[in-house]
Amino acid sequence: MRVMLIDDSKTMRNIQKSVLRQLGHTEIEEACDGQDALSKIGSFAPDLVLVDWNMPNMDGLTFVKTYRKANKTTPLIMVTTEAEKARVIEAIKAGVNNYVVKPFTPDLLGQRIDETMAKLAAG
Repeated sequence: MRVMLIDDSKTMRNIQKSVLRQLGHTEIEEACDGQDALSKIGSFAPDLVLVDWNMPNMDGLTFVKTYRKANKTTPLIMVTTEAEKARVIEAIKAGVNNYVVKPFTPDLLGQRIDETMAKLAAG
């Protein structure tokens, strides 16, 4: 599975990459913000996108809204420190398929990825 990680924190991208590798996902593209992601996502064509909310240049919510105009199907998981219910609802309305609050355990991230992919396969 091809996964794109969008996070302005290199440390957070490394943590997510490590978890993804443990889960057997090795095709990983990284982006440091929404603009960077939009410039890479077309050629990479990910099967899954993990996106942070708070980033410079283009935040995760703006990225989700922009990306969803062109792509309605690729699953997006918001991985963020934003835990309040209103934010979760806002992200889901914008088009994310699932939501993970930082800090997370490798098990939780794996579970959210599995849930998200299973829902899509069932849909």
